[in-house]
Amino acid sequence: MPTTTAKLLSAVLILFAVSAEAQFTGVLTQRNDLGRTGQNLQETTLTPTNVKAKSFGKLFSYPVDNQVYAQPLYVPSVTIPGIGTRNVLYVATENDTVYAFDADGLSPYVLWSVNFTNPANGVTTINCASAGLECGVFPTVGITATPVIDPNSGTIYVVARTAETVSGKTSYVARLHALDITTGDEKFGGPVTMTGSVPGTGTGSKNGVVPFDTQHDNNRPGLVLANGIVYIAWAGSAHGWLMAYNATTLKQVAIFNTTPNGTLGGIWASGGALAVDSKGNLYVATGDGTFDANTGGIDYADSVLQLGPTLQVLQYFTPMDQACRGPIDNDFDLGSGGPMLLPTQHGSFPDELIMAGKGGEGTLGDSACYVDSFADGTFAPIYVLNRDTMGGYEQGANDTDADLQTLEGSPHGYWSNPAFWQGPNSSYVYYSGLGTESGQGDYVRQFSVTNGVFSTAPVAESTNLFTIGSTPSISADRNRNGVLWTVMRKDILAAAPGTHAAVLYAYPAINIGATLYYSMQAKLDNQYRDQMGCANKFVTPTIANGKVYVGTQNELDVFGLLPVQRTAPVPVLSNPCFNFVNVPVGTTSAAQSTTLTNLGPGTLTIGGITMTGINPSEFSEQDNCGTSLARGATCTIKVVFTPTLAKIARQAFLQINDNAIGGALTLQATGTGK
Repeated sequence: MPTTTAKLLSAVLILFAVSAEAQFTGVLTQRNDLGRTGQNLQETTLTPTNVKAKSFGKLFSYPVDNQVYAQPLYVPSVTIPGIGTRNVLYVATENDTVYAFDADGLSPYVLWSVNFTNPANGVTTINCASAGLECGVFPTVGITATPVIDPNSGTIYVVARTAETVSGKTSYVARLHALDITTGDEKFGGPVTMTGSVPGTGTGSKNGVVPFDTQHDNNRPGLVLANGIVYIAWAGSAHGWLMAYNATTLKQVAIFNTTPNGTLGGIWASGGALAVDSKGNLYVATGDGTFDANTGGIDYADSVLQLGPTLQVLQYFTPMDQACRGPIDNDFDLGSGGPMLLPTQHGSFPDELIMAGKGGEGTLGDSACYVDSFADGTFAPIYVLNRDTMGGYEQGANDTDADLQTLEGSPHGYWSNPAFWQGPNSSYVYYSGLGTESGQGDYVRQFSVTNGVFSTAPVAESTNLFTIGSTPSISADRNRNGVLWTVMRKDILAAAPGTHAAVLYAYPAINIGATLYYSMQAKLDNQYRDQMGCANKFVTPTIANGKVYVGTQNELDVFGLLPVQRTAPVPVLSNPCFNFVNVPVGTTSAAQSTTLTNLGPGTLTIGGITMTGINPSEFSEQDNCGTSLARGATCTIKVVFTPTLAKIARQAFLQINDNAIGGALTLQATGTGK
């Protein structure tokens, strides 16, 4: 491995195996490390003792200009020109904006921000409906994937998608940006426009070539930095794609299509990212579609692939029920979640990987089929794989898969990713999936791991259900004081965009059967003290230096140990999420309202309440808030929607400028005309 490659890989791997003496370098990548374990083992402030409603809660929030799907990233002690040294939180939004926030709520709050649109010149974010997308991200698509940070060069890599209209013709463009983490300035000659093609005869091919679809392909998985290369994964169109770009020249060095002679096989991962081992090999899971690798083909749907640094397939695992997963009507993607690598295990198989996707009952021809391996009902399997020998595809061989273990998972599968923690006496893996399509939910389930062998049933479960499952994160001081953090979205997966506030939960990681804290636990003045923003799908909390950071549809929420005495007022909205449905074009909807309460201390000064965002002219507000609210006082804000177009979702944000930490509250308003 070249010297520069080794340095870059080492830098990103530093969080995967943390020593007692190591200095906390931050949260630089999705799920904290290249194994995607979701753990910060250098959290010494937050413990199971002090994470409780009396001493822990929401500290403040930052307004953002659109939804946050990407996991917030954190870098300590960054020197910002003209400002000084700050702990910095990097947040990307669907409005194609990257923010560098002060992570501790110090003024100025926004250290820098950049936006990649230019509406005056026809460069905008993508409206999912008008672009003909599947609208899993609704209604605006810009930056979805979690960026990745190289601490050696001080660079944050991010993919932004835009709609660009020239002379009435709209094209869709994806660009890879490399930004200086201290200023937001472009580096390495960036950005670069992302394109590509591979030889193939599959869907969309012309003359033996399959082109990358810039309109319909989605970059949902987090970006990966390893081997001196930035890896970017895609799904949503007729194929799954992987692209590799040199981290210092931004030149494309490799490209891979999961089904070049077939169809589908997207790389989704519910916002997760490819895992990378110590040799620089990558691990990725694909969705349903064409599979023929077992007969000499090159189509790898519903598989876990091990790829070399230049994206050549080294080995793979495909479950024996692949044929049942594959039909589009079943939609049982293995790749709805992402793979996680376990740290080296004692026992016969030191190098293990776990993977779980969707499950359920479907049809294959004229017969029923089940994506499970259990006699007592339909449960999505969790596969434990030996990544040294992944096993390929063994169709019905002894009615078992070519894996080490198959665990009984959630009833309907996983649109989420797991976490790992080595406690004082045992190792644990945590998973939370989907009970039914209608939103029955699933518990967070805790499995023990001994010498690489998983408990056949959970050793503990959360007492509450999560409507669509969740992706947990772990904070701990190495193997002590472990806390599991995860976020509930109350709306079902299909709800677009979802109108309920997020709820943050915390459990003792050693036994998640007890609940330490949840954000709807404490009330003041008849309002939830720790009210969050509107919940997104695929939310991953970030824990760093005593604080928990959660992205939502309308704000970035920051939690931590409560001060003995607050010095700034705390404003709370009773409902931060408005959605207007099927309003006749040219007419005005009935009003939706929310209550603004000042929880104190002191007076909340209101500098103005305005509609901002992409379509502010189609929404209007009325309020009786005036210019200030005394401690305990309330006011009412009403919003109406007057659509100008049918069937195309519109979006705006109501911003309340104030003297609270963060500087403003925001409320998201979406609407669709008919």
